[in-house]
Amino acid sequence: MAGTTEGEIRAALASVAAPNGGDIVGRGMVQGLVLRDGHVGFSIEVDPALGAQMEPLRKAAEAAVMKLPGVLSVTAVLTAHKAPPPTPPRQPAAAGRPAGSKAMVPGVRHIIAIASGKGGVGKSTTATNLALAFTTLGLRVGLLDADIYGPSQPRLMGLSGRPESRDGKTLEPKVSFGVKVMSMGFIVEEDTPMIWRGPMVMSAITQLLREVNWGELDILVCDLPPGTGDAQLTMAQSVPLAGAVIVSTPQDIALLDAKKGLNMFRKVDVPVLGLIENMSYFSCPNCGHRSEIFAHGGARREAEKAGVEFLGEIPLDIQIRETSDAGKPIVASEPTSAHALAYGEIAAKIWRKLDTAPQRAAPRIVLQ
Repeated sequence: MAGTTEGEIRAALASVAAPNGGDIVGRGMVQGLVLRDGHVGFSIEVDPALGAQMEPLRKAAEAAVMKLPGVLSVTAVLTAHKAPPPTPPRQPAAAGRPAGSKAMVPGVRHIIAIASGKGGVGKSTTATNLALAFTTLGLRVGLLDADIYGPSQPRLMGLSGRPESRDGKTLEPKVSFGVKVMSMGFIVEEDTPMIWRGPMVMSAITQLLREVNWGELDILVCDLPPGTGDAQLTMAQSVPLAGAVIVSTPQDIALLDAKKGLNMFRKVDVPVLGLIENMSYFSCPNCGHRSEIFAHGGARREAEKAGVEFLGEIPLDIQIRETSDAGKPIVASEPTSAHALAYGEIAAKIWRKLDTAPQRAAPRIVLQ
Protein backbone atom coordinates (compact mmCIF):
# COMPACT_ATOMS: atom_id res chain seq x y z
CA MET A 1 0.00 0.00 0.00
CA ALA A 2 1.71 3.14 -1.19
CA GLY A 3 2.65 5.58 1.54
CA THR A 4 1.53 3.49 4.49
CA THR A 5 3.22 0.55 6.21
CA GLU A 6 2.25 -1.84 8.96
CA GLY A 7 4.51 0.09 11.29
CA GLU A 8 2.67 3.33 10.54
CA ILE A 9 -0.63 1.62 11.19
CA ARG A 10 0.58 0.39 14.57
CA ALA A 11 1.87 3.86 15.34
CA ALA A 12 -1.56 5.30 14.55
CA LEU A 13 -3.21 2.71 16.77
CA ALA A 14 -0.81 3.59 19.56
CA SER A 15 -2.60 6.93 19.79
CA VAL A 16 -5.76 5.15 20.96
CA ALA A 17 -5.98 5.02 24.74
CA ALA A 18 -6.56 1.64 26.37
CA PRO A 19 -8.86 1.11 29.34
CA ASN A 20 -7.03 1.59 32.64
CA GLY A 21 -4.10 3.43 31.07
CA GLY A 22 -1.61 3.07 28.23
CA ASP A 23 -2.50 2.49 24.60
CA ILE A 24 -4.00 -0.45 22.79
CA VAL A 25 -0.74 -1.37 21.04
CA GLY A 26 1.43 -1.12 24.13
CA ARG A 27 -1.06 -3.22 26.08
CA GLY A 28 -0.94 -5.95 23.42
CA MET A 29 -4.60 -5.58 22.52
CA VAL A 30 -4.11 -5.34 18.73
CA GLN A 31 -3.95 -8.76 17.05
CA GLY A 32 -4.18 -10.27 13.57
CA LEU A 33 -3.29 -7.14 11.60
CA VAL A 34 -3.91 -7.64 7.87
CA LEU A 35 -2.81 -5.11 5.23
CA ARG A 36 -3.92 -5.65 1.62
CA ASP A 37 -4.01 -3.03 -1.15
CA GLY A 38 -5.35 -0.21 0.99
CA HIS A 39 -7.68 -2.38 3.10
CA VAL A 40 -6.78 -2.89 6.76
CA GLY A 41 -8.20 -5.42 9.21
CA PHE A 42 -7.34 -6.29 12.81
CA SER A 43 -8.86 -7.46 16.07
CA ILE A 44 -8.82 -5.78 19.46
CA GLU A 45 -8.74 -8.08 22.48
CA VAL A 46 -10.77 -6.68 25.35
CA ASP A 47 -11.77 -7.74 28.82
CA PRO A 48 -14.94 -9.82 28.38
CA ALA A 49 -16.50 -8.00 31.32
CA LEU A 50 -16.19 -4.72 29.37
CA GLY A 51 -17.10 -6.03 25.93
CA ALA A 52 -20.40 -4.18 25.63
CA GLN A 53 -18.70 -0.86 26.49
CA MET A 54 -15.84 -1.16 23.98
CA GLU A 55 -17.64 -0.14 20.78
CA PRO A 56 -16.34 3.47 21.05
CA LEU A 57 -12.81 2.05 21.35
CA ARG A 58 -13.29 0.00 18.18
CA LYS A 59 -14.57 3.03 16.27
CA ALA A 60 -11.69 5.19 17.57
CA ALA A 61 -9.18 2.61 16.34
CA GLU A 62 -10.78 2.49 12.89
CA ALA A 63 -10.84 6.30 12.71
CA ALA A 64 -7.15 6.54 13.67
CA VAL A 65 -6.08 4.21 10.86
CA MET A 66 -8.48 5.73 8.34
CA LYS A 67 -6.58 9.03 8.58
CA LEU A 68 -3.45 7.47 7.08
CA PRO A 69 -2.73 8.15 3.41
CA GLY A 70 -3.71 5.38 1.04
CA VAL A 71 -6.06 3.59 3.42
CA LEU A 72 -9.34 2.73 1.65
CA SER A 73 -11.15 0.84 4.38
CA VAL A 74 -10.63 -0.32 7.95
CA THR A 75 -12.32 -3.25 9.67
CA ALA A 76 -11.73 -3.75 13.39
CA VAL A 77 -13.42 -6.47 15.41
CA LEU A 78 -13.66 -6.84 19.18
CA THR A 79 -12.69 -10.18 20.68
CA ALA A 80 -12.84 -11.43 24.25
CA HIS A 81 -10.83 -14.59 24.79
CA LYS A 82 -10.33 -14.77 28.53
CA ALA A 83 -13.80 -16.12 29.30
CA PRO A 84 -17.21 -16.29 27.69
CA PRO A 85 -18.76 -12.82 27.70
CA PRO A 86 -21.57 -12.23 30.19
CA THR A 87 -25.12 -11.97 28.97
CA PRO A 88 -25.66 -8.27 28.11
CA PRO A 89 -28.37 -6.43 30.00
CA ARG A 90 -31.68 -5.85 28.28
CA GLN A 91 -31.98 -2.47 26.65
CA PRO A 92 -35.17 -0.54 25.94
CA ALA A 93 -36.64 -1.62 22.61
CA ALA A 94 -37.21 0.76 19.76
CA ALA A 95 -40.70 2.18 19.49
CA GLY A 96 -43.18 -0.48 18.39
CA ARG A 97 -40.68 -3.33 18.82
CA PRO A 98 -40.71 -5.78 21.73
CA ALA A 99 -37.39 -6.28 23.48
CA GLY A 100 -35.18 -9.29 22.90
CA SER A 101 -35.56 -9.87 19.18
CA LYS A 102 -33.46 -9.21 16.09
CA ALA A 103 -32.63 -6.23 13.93
CA MET A 104 -33.23 -6.27 10.20
CA VAL A 105 -30.57 -5.43 7.63
CA PRO A 106 -31.84 -2.14 6.13
CA GLY A 107 -33.29 -2.53 2.66
CA VAL A 108 -33.28 -6.34 2.70
CA ARG A 109 -36.69 -7.96 2.56
CA HIS A 110 -35.79 -11.63 3.19
CA ILE A 111 -32.58 -13.29 4.43
CA ILE A 112 -32.12 -17.03 3.96
CA ALA A 113 -29.27 -19.33 4.99
CA ILE A 114 -27.91 -22.11 2.79
CA ALA A 115 -26.38 -24.62 5.20
CA SER A 116 -25.02 -28.14 5.44
CA GLY A 117 -24.10 -30.41 8.31
CA LYS A 118 -20.75 -31.31 6.77
CA GLY A 119 -18.37 -30.06 4.12
CA GLY A 120 -17.99 -31.40 0.60
CA VAL A 121 -21.69 -31.68 -0.25
CA GLY A 122 -21.73 -28.81 -2.77
CA LYS A 123 -23.39 -26.23 -0.53
CA SER A 124 -21.57 -23.20 -1.96
CA THR A 125 -22.24 -24.24 -5.55
CA THR A 126 -25.89 -24.69 -4.62
CA ALA A 127 -26.03 -21.27 -2.93
CA THR A 128 -24.48 -19.62 -6.00
CA ASN A 129 -26.87 -21.18 -8.48
CA LEU A 130 -29.90 -20.55 -6.27
CA ALA A 131 -28.94 -16.87 -6.00
CA LEU A 132 -28.72 -16.67 -9.78
CA ALA A 133 -31.99 -18.57 -10.15
CA PHE A 134 -33.72 -15.98 -7.96
CA THR A 135 -32.68 -13.29 -10.43
CA THR A 136 -34.48 -15.18 -13.21
CA LEU A 137 -37.66 -14.67 -11.16
CA GLY A 138 -37.14 -10.92 -11.47
CA LEU A 139 -35.88 -10.51 -7.89
CA ARG A 140 -33.16 -8.21 -6.55
CA VAL A 141 -30.60 -10.59 -5.05
CA GLY A 142 -27.57 -10.41 -2.78
CA LEU A 143 -25.13 -13.20 -1.91
CA LEU A 144 -23.19 -13.12 1.36
CA ASP A 145 -20.28 -15.54 1.64
CA ALA A 146 -20.36 -16.18 5.39
CA ASP A 147 -17.90 -19.07 5.17
CA ILE A 148 -15.07 -17.09 6.77
CA TYR A 149 -12.60 -19.99 6.88
CA GLY A 150 -13.21 -21.16 3.31
CA PRO A 151 -14.73 -18.36 1.19
CA SER A 152 -15.44 -19.65 -2.31
CA GLN A 153 -17.93 -17.18 -3.77
CA PRO A 154 -15.28 -14.95 -5.43
CA ARG A 155 -14.14 -17.90 -7.57
CA LEU A 156 -17.65 -19.26 -8.15
CA MET A 157 -18.95 -15.86 -9.24
CA GLY A 158 -15.87 -14.95 -11.28
CA LEU A 159 -14.93 -11.99 -9.07
CA SER A 160 -11.63 -10.65 -7.75
CA GLY A 161 -10.10 -7.52 -6.27
CA ARG A 162 -10.84 -5.53 -3.14
CA PRO A 163 -14.21 -4.00 -2.32
CA GLU A 164 -14.44 -0.23 -2.50
CA SER A 165 -15.67 2.08 0.23
CA ARG A 166 -17.10 5.47 -0.69
CA ASP A 167 -17.20 6.81 2.86
CA GLY A 168 -14.53 4.73 4.59
CA LYS A 169 -17.17 3.03 6.72
CA THR A 170 -19.38 0.98 4.44
CA LEU A 171 -18.12 -1.50 1.84
CA GLU A 172 -19.62 -1.65 -1.64
CA PRO A 173 -20.55 -5.18 -2.75
CA LYS A 174 -19.25 -6.47 -6.04
CA VAL A 175 -21.75 -7.41 -8.72
CA SER A 176 -21.73 -10.48 -10.96
CA PHE A 177 -24.55 -11.69 -13.21
CA GLY A 178 -26.84 -9.16 -11.55
CA VAL A 179 -26.15 -10.43 -8.01
CA LYS A 180 -24.53 -8.26 -5.31
CA VAL A 181 -21.76 -10.27 -3.64
CA MET A 182 -19.69 -9.78 -0.48
CA SER A 183 -17.07 -12.19 0.82
CA MET A 184 -14.06 -12.24 3.12
CA GLY A 185 -12.33 -13.66 0.05
CA PHE A 186 -12.28 -10.14 -1.43
CA ILE A 187 -10.23 -8.89 1.51
CA VAL A 188 -7.87 -11.80 2.18
CA GLU A 189 -5.80 -13.60 -0.45
CA GLU A 190 -7.20 -16.93 -1.64
CA ASP A 191 -4.33 -18.96 -0.17
CA THR A 192 -4.20 -17.09 3.16
CA PRO A 193 -5.51 -19.17 6.08
CA MET A 194 -8.01 -17.47 8.40
CA ILE A 195 -6.64 -18.43 11.82
CA TRP A 196 -9.40 -16.73 13.75
CA ARG A 197 -11.09 -17.65 16.99
CA GLY A 198 -14.85 -17.85 17.36
CA PRO A 199 -15.46 -14.27 18.56
CA MET A 200 -13.55 -12.86 15.59
CA VAL A 201 -15.61 -14.93 13.16
CA MET A 202 -18.85 -13.82 14.79
CA SER A 203 -17.86 -10.16 14.68
CA ALA A 204 -16.68 -10.40 11.05
CA ILE A 205 -19.97 -11.94 9.90
CA THR A 206 -21.94 -9.27 11.74
CA GLN A 207 -19.93 -6.54 10.01
CA LEU A 208 -20.27 -8.16 6.58
CA LEU A 209 -24.02 -8.11 7.15
CA ARG A 210 -24.38 -4.60 8.50
CA GLU A 211 -21.43 -2.61 7.14
CA VAL A 212 -22.08 -3.36 3.46
CA ASN A 213 -24.18 -1.18 1.19
CA TRP A 214 -26.63 -3.89 0.12
CA GLY A 215 -29.18 -1.37 -1.13
CA GLU A 216 -32.70 -2.65 -1.78
CA LEU A 217 -32.87 -6.46 -2.02
CA ASP A 218 -35.76 -8.86 -2.24
CA ILE A 219 -33.59 -11.67 -0.93
CA LEU A 220 -30.11 -12.04 0.58
CA VAL A 221 -28.70 -15.56 0.21
CA CYS A 222 -26.16 -16.42 2.92
CA ASP A 223 -23.68 -19.20 2.17
CA LEU A 224 -22.85 -20.52 5.66
CA PRO A 225 -19.84 -22.67 6.55
CA PRO A 226 -20.58 -26.35 7.16
CA GLY A 227 -21.48 -27.52 10.64
CA THR A 228 -23.33 -26.03 13.59
CA GLY A 229 -20.92 -23.53 15.12
CA ASP A 230 -20.31 -19.85 15.72
CA ALA A 231 -21.22 -18.65 12.21
CA GLN A 232 -24.59 -20.36 12.24
CA LEU A 233 -25.44 -19.07 15.70
CA THR A 234 -24.35 -15.55 14.76
CA MET A 235 -26.69 -15.52 11.77
CA ALA A 236 -29.57 -16.95 13.78
CA GLN A 237 -29.10 -14.49 16.63
CA SER A 238 -28.22 -11.36 14.65
CA VAL A 239 -31.00 -11.13 12.07
CA PRO A 240 -34.51 -12.55 11.64
CA LEU A 241 -33.68 -15.26 9.13
CA ALA A 242 -36.68 -16.01 6.94
CA GLY A 243 -35.51 -19.60 6.80
CA ALA A 244 -32.72 -22.08 6.21
CA VAL A 245 -32.18 -24.52 3.35
CA ILE A 246 -30.21 -27.68 4.17
CA VAL A 247 -28.02 -29.22 1.45
CA SER A 248 -26.98 -32.87 1.72
CA THR A 249 -25.80 -35.74 -0.40
CA PRO A 250 -27.87 -38.93 -0.26
CA GLN A 251 -25.60 -41.21 1.78
CA ASP A 252 -26.28 -41.94 5.43
CA ILE A 253 -23.13 -40.29 6.82
CA ALA A 254 -24.05 -36.96 5.21
CA LEU A 255 -27.67 -37.21 6.30
CA LEU A 256 -26.63 -37.73 9.92
CA ASP A 257 -24.94 -34.33 9.86
CA ALA A 258 -27.79 -32.79 7.87
CA LYS A 259 -30.18 -33.79 10.66
CA LYS A 260 -27.96 -31.99 13.17
CA GLY A 261 -28.12 -28.82 11.11
CA LEU A 262 -31.87 -29.09 10.72
CA ASN A 263 -32.37 -29.55 14.46
CA MET A 264 -30.02 -26.66 15.27
CA PHE A 265 -32.06 -24.20 13.22
CA ARG A 266 -35.24 -25.43 14.85
CA LYS A 267 -33.76 -24.90 18.30
CA VAL A 268 -32.92 -21.29 17.50
CA ASP A 269 -36.39 -20.72 16.02
CA VAL A 270 -35.35 -20.45 12.35
CA PRO A 271 -37.82 -22.03 9.91
CA VAL A 272 -36.36 -24.84 7.81
CA LEU A 273 -37.54 -24.19 4.25
CA GLY A 274 -36.56 -27.63 3.07
CA LEU A 275 -33.82 -30.07 2.05
CA ILE A 276 -31.95 -30.34 -1.26
CA GLU A 277 -30.30 -33.59 -2.34
CA ASN A 278 -27.12 -32.63 -4.18
CA MET A 279 -25.02 -35.11 -6.21
CA SER A 280 -28.21 -37.16 -6.25
CA TYR A 281 -27.18 -39.37 -9.18
CA PHE A 282 -24.79 -39.46 -12.13
CA SER A 283 -25.83 -39.87 -15.76
CA CYS A 284 -23.06 -40.90 -18.13
CA PRO A 285 -22.73 -38.19 -20.80
CA ASN A 286 -21.81 -40.85 -23.40
CA CYS A 287 -24.31 -43.67 -22.92
CA GLY A 288 -26.87 -42.07 -20.60
CA HIS A 289 -26.57 -44.84 -17.98
CA ARG A 290 -27.60 -43.61 -14.54
CA SER A 291 -25.42 -44.46 -11.52
CA GLU A 292 -26.42 -43.61 -7.96
CA ILE A 293 -22.89 -43.13 -6.66
CA PHE A 294 -23.86 -41.83 -3.22
CA ALA A 295 -27.14 -43.82 -3.07
CA HIS A 296 -30.34 -41.92 -3.84
CA GLY A 297 -33.42 -40.54 -2.14
CA GLY A 298 -31.97 -40.23 1.35
CA ALA A 299 -32.67 -36.49 1.63
CA ARG A 300 -36.27 -36.98 0.47
CA ARG A 301 -36.85 -39.66 3.13
CA GLU A 302 -35.20 -37.49 5.79
CA ALA A 303 -37.37 -34.52 4.82
CA GLU A 304 -40.48 -36.67 5.17
CA LYS A 305 -39.38 -37.89 8.61
CA ALA A 306 -38.65 -34.34 9.77
CA GLY A 307 -41.88 -32.92 8.37
CA VAL A 308 -40.17 -30.42 6.04
CA GLU A 309 -40.39 -30.01 2.29
CA PHE A 310 -38.08 -31.88 -0.07
CA LEU A 311 -37.10 -29.09 -2.46
CA GLY A 312 -35.48 -31.14 -5.20
CA GLU A 313 -32.45 -33.06 -6.39
CA ILE A 314 -29.39 -31.92 -8.32
CA PRO A 315 -27.23 -34.50 -10.14
CA LEU A 316 -23.49 -34.99 -9.97
CA ASP A 317 -22.48 -33.58 -13.34
CA ILE A 318 -19.28 -32.37 -14.94
CA GLN A 319 -21.04 -29.32 -16.44
CA ILE A 320 -21.92 -28.01 -12.99
CA ARG A 321 -18.35 -28.53 -11.83
CA GLU A 322 -16.70 -26.98 -14.90
CA THR A 323 -18.93 -23.90 -15.00
CA SER A 324 -18.46 -23.35 -11.27
CA ASP A 325 -14.67 -23.61 -11.48
CA ALA A 326 -14.69 -21.18 -14.41
CA GLY A 327 -16.65 -18.55 -12.48
CA LYS A 328 -19.60 -18.91 -14.84
CA PRO A 329 -22.21 -20.88 -12.86
CA ILE A 330 -24.50 -23.06 -14.93
CA VAL A 331 -27.66 -21.04 -14.21
CA ALA A 332 -25.98 -18.00 -15.78
CA SER A 333 -23.91 -19.65 -18.51
CA GLU A 334 -26.38 -22.32 -19.63
CA PRO A 335 -29.78 -21.01 -18.46
CA THR A 336 -31.84 -23.41 -20.60
CA SER A 337 -29.98 -26.56 -19.51
CA ALA A 338 -31.78 -29.21 -17.46
CA HIS A 339 -29.57 -28.47 -14.46
CA ALA A 340 -30.24 -24.73 -14.56
CA LEU A 341 -33.97 -25.43 -14.77
CA ALA A 342 -33.69 -27.73 -11.74
CA TYR A 343 -32.13 -24.91 -9.70
CA GLY A 344 -34.85 -22.61 -11.01
CA GLU A 345 -37.62 -24.93 -9.81
CA ILE A 346 -36.08 -25.08 -6.33
CA ALA A 347 -35.69 -21.29 -6.21
CA ALA A 348 -39.34 -20.86 -7.21
CA LYS A 349 -40.45 -23.19 -4.40
CA ILE A 350 -38.40 -21.25 -1.85
CA TRP A 351 -39.69 -17.90 -3.07
CA ARG A 352 -43.30 -19.03 -2.90
CA LYS A 353 -42.73 -19.96 0.75
CA LEU A 354 -41.15 -16.59 1.51
CA ASP A 355 -43.63 -14.50 -0.46
CA THR A 356 -46.67 -16.04 1.23
CA ALA A 357 -45.28 -16.25 4.77
CA PRO A 358 -45.95 -13.39 7.22
CA GLN A 359 -43.00 -11.05 7.73
CA ARG A 360 -41.08 -12.06 10.84
CA ALA A 361 -40.92 -9.47 13.58
CA ALA A 362 -37.64 -7.59 13.72
CA PRO A 363 -37.14 -5.88 17.09
CA ARG A 364 -33.71 -4.98 18.42
CA ILE A 365 -31.28 -7.08 20.36
CA VAL A 366 -28.06 -5.97 21.99
CA LEU A 367 -24.98 -7.43 20.29
CA GLN A 368 -21.56 -7.53 21.86
